[in-house]
Amino acid sequence: MARHEQDREDLMREATALVRRVELQVPGGAEPCVAGFRRGGEVSIFVGADPVFQFNNKHELRRGFWNGRLIKAERGVLVQLERRRMETEVQLVRTELSESLSAEYLRLAGETLRRLQRARRSDELVVLQQIPDDKDVVAELASWLEMRPERIAVASAPNVEA
Repeated sequence: MARHEQDREDLMREATALVRRVELQVPGGAEPCVAGFRRGGEVSIFVGADPVFQFNNKHELRRGFWNGRLIKAERGVLVQLERRRMETEVQLVRTELSESLSAEYLRLAGETLRRLQRARRSDELVVLQQIPDDKDVVAELASWLEMRPERIAVASAPNVEA
């Protein structure tokens, strides 16, 4: 994830942990979407700067970013981390998301994935840029989207190995 929540860097240049990544324009989307794969096959989806959805290699949601807050999975539930800037430090204040907020975030993640899947199936995705140039990242994303379960599960931990 980018270092600054308001002033995001160019994800295609800076997201080097995503060894295969593509920037896409999705029909009806106001902002481009960046989708990428880590070395182990874990997927991250960025819709502009916010929201962000990151999955482990079991297709479970492990972390993200939503409404200016970091989101992470802990023991199968979602928590938010709010950055509070103090004079000499930055504190991360942890709050468990309510069932309704968790459901809303998971619904948004599901809608985002379905929109990507529909646009790919109808050949309406526009590739703006891709790294590396010699890989078909869109095809890899399409395959991942087809294999994922319909219901998004929350991971037990926010790291990729969970």
